[in-house]
Amino acid sequence: MPSHRRIRNALLVAAAALLPVLAGAQAWPTKTIRILVGSPPGGPSDIVTRVFAEQLSQRFKEPVVAENRPGVGNSIAAGVVARGEPDGYTLVISPDTVVTVNPLVYKKLNFDARTELVNVSTLAAFTQMLVCNPATGVHTVPELVAKAKSSHMTYASGGPGVPGHLAAEMFLQTAGVKMQHVPYKGPAPATLAVVAGESDCGFLATPTVLQQVKAGKLNALAVSSAVPSPMAPEVPTLAKALNRPDLDISFKLVLQAARGTPAPVIAELERAAMEIMQKPEVRARLQAADLVAIGSSTKDAEAAMKAETARWAPVVSRLEIKTE
Repeated sequence: MPSHRRIRNALLVAAAALLPVLAGAQAWPTKTIRILVGSPPGGPSDIVTRVFAEQLSQRFKEPVVAENRPGVGNSIAAGVVARGEPDGYTLVISPDTVVTVNPLVYKKLNFDARTELVNVSTLAAFTQMLVCNPATGVHTVPELVAKAKSSHMTYASGGPGVPGHLAAEMFLQTAGVKMQHVPYKGPAPATLAVVAGESDCGFLATPTVLQQVKAGKLNALAVSSAVPSPMAPEVPTLAKALNRPDLDISFKLVLQAARGTPAPVIAELERAAMEIMQKPEVRARLQAADLVAIGSSTKDAEAAMKAETARWAPVVSRLEIKTE
């Protein structure tokens, strides 16, 4: 009997110790949630973050604020979350390249997104638009391929390993041509470089370049997704332009939390993401910005990251992309 009492008392003590943890998880959220975004305002990550933050605030009846922390291929924002408290109050929405490419490219990151972040939900997919400066005289993908075979040409990107860089390299490999990569510190200066003629072309997010296309400052050649952009349905897909029906160079935006965040909190965020991204008004708002709402489960998001890592790792290795 004494031994039974000791076991019972030990179990009671253990249960009592768990109560604050369980209570804290069940009570979440009770204060402001921050969602960091690793790019400047106006791009796909920023658009999704602000729509999602608004919806999350309505759902939880707590403030949810979006905060831009651009730099290092979106890794500054992701690093803040990875190294922060795993309590669900600081989250990040990142392009999948933060997990699939950045650990292979950036040598001095102080965290590993593959092991220190939970991919809570794949929120949306986005694509890139291939644009060229009008002075190049290039208006179509076949014209660009022909010119790249006979002339030295350059393309701009927002930095090593970002979606625009990867999309360009996948295009060049598929088309069998070469162009010189000119990396800039973010999509905005990359866009300005193509507009100014410092670089000939670039794969850039449709919302960030469409105004310049409509103003005649850039020529739109193709979109990298398998289907036309709702923002510019007249622009052909890269798959059609290259006669490669299987070609789909799109990227995902993922809601992430610090590894170690309580399972009930992750489950609550997963549930919220899946339901929010299925709302007709949310899907319509994102479609208007050339984004496709998804809202996956955590299990599917984690599996997708592994699949995308396998897809892009050979590309990174072939290009020997490395940066400080």
